Amino acid sequence: RPHPPHAIGLIYDENVDDDSNVQVVLTLTSPMCPVAESLPPEVEGKVAAVEGVASARVEVTWDPPWDPEMMSEAAKLELGFF
Repeated sequence: RPHPPHAIGLIYDENVDDDSNVQVVLTLTSPMCPVAESLPPEVEGKVAAVEGVASARVEVTWDPPWDPEMMSEAAKLELGFF
């Protein structure tokens, strides 16, 4: 299902251990983001479904806080930030 156009997530880190367990650390634009509750489990499910992945865990962090300057120029252009 599509997310609202203002829902933006940013992956800060990912780690795959020797047993193919994947941990993803991500943030959202704010704790009040309309997908704050639904996006992390959705990402976790999609990562877990990748062939060869034993398990997936998504951690949401608010440090450092998301800022539009973290986006690439291409992402800003795609989202109409210019």
